[in-house]
Amino acid sequence: MPANAAGGPAHANYNPARKTLARIELAPEVGDDIDRILQHLEDYEAAHVEQRLRELIDALSVLEHNPAIGRLVQGDLRELIIGSNARGYVALYCYIAAIDTVFVLALRSQREAGYTR
Repeated sequence: MPANAAGGPAHANYNPARKTLARIELAPEVGDDIDRILQHLEDYEAAHVEQRLRELIDALSVLEHNPAIGRLVQGDLRELIIGSNARGYVALYCYIAAIDTVFVLALRSQREAGYTR
């Protein structure tokens, strides 16, 4: 990864001395995404559905410590890759540094093509 003048990664929001946690806000539509994911897991009788959903939500907490960890996809939008294979998901989000807040805009399975909106 390229380095900036301070020797850290070249993205503007990197702060190795971060002492506060970014706030995470879920867009209302994320509830629909979670419902869709749950329905899919139930339709295919996946094991440990509640645990998988908890792991998905818990994984978003990494954004509190490092909101710029996701890959840039378009403009200020980033994607956080969560898990892999059948347990893999992608969170689309935007970090607003001025208010130190991460807005999670959508969730999808890694196997889904694009976002529903």
